Amino acid sequence: MSLRLYPREDQGQRVLSFRLEVEPETVPIEFQDSYGNTCHLISIHKQIADSISIKSKAEVAPARAPDLTDEFDSNLWEIFADIANPVLYWDYLNPSRFTRNCPALAVFISTHSIRKSASPLSSLLHASSILYSKFRYEPGITTVDSSIERILELGRGVCQDYTHVLLAIARSWGIPSRYVSGYLQLEGEVGVDRVPPTGASHAWGEFLLPYCGWVGIDPTNDTIVDHRYIRIAVGRDYADVPPTKGVIFGGSNSLLDVRVTVNHTDGVVAGKESSEERFKFDQ
Repeated sequence: MSLRLYPREDQGQRVLSFRLEVEPETVPIEFQDSYGNTCHLISIHKQIADSISIKSKAEVAPARAPDLTDEFDSNLWEIFADIANPVLYWDYLNPSRFTRNCPALAVFISTHSIRKSASPLSSLLHASSILYSKFRYEPGITTVDSSIERILELGRGVCQDYTHVLLAIARSWGIPSRYVSGYLQLEGEVGVDRVPPTGASHAWGEFLLPYCGWVGIDPTNDTIVDHRYIRIAVGRDYADVPPTKGVIFGGSNSLLDVRVTVNHTDGVVAGKESSEERFKFDQ
């Protein structure tokens, strides 16, 4: 099995500690995939193994929300010709397994008047708001293999479904767009209606914008990604970033149980006088 559980160390996010525990005991082999995600490979050589337990524990200093004050340049759409290199960003500009253009998407875009506006950012935020208002968050109605046609037909789903549709729209506009898996800190936000529920992982999109770099947008909650979000892995869509992926021999039935806890702490980094936010999480 390959594991994508180690948090990203870029765009201001830093990993302060990480521990991976696997039972039955094995020696994980660390490697990087083609998208720069830190992964681990494990092999369990057991003739009889009723269960496999994989636990990751980390402490992360999150990134801050990006500065978006320069997004009102009237030539921003033209600037994409310079920054959206079709070779460098090939994977993030072209259709992928779950983020492709299709007649159902064209109908959805037309029905809800989703179109380019003054700037790429305002266009993306408008599309995100449409998805937030027209879709209904409902776990269990879709699966990890649900097609974009199925998602649009149902109008219901989970964070990965919202994200796949937003990515497909953005790529149709020529905006380099990538899928992000991770976690969202919700504890302590009394009265705030946000998803996913406590104990679940999360997903959102990142979009390469002029002057801003990669900007995260969460259509499930209709918000720009900020310090509450912990980035684990990036790719074209969910197929590139599943937390665990592999092959099990010798069993006809299996059950996957996933639990996530994220806690906010305040700490002082050694050698620095200023305090910073930290998140500790277990999966």
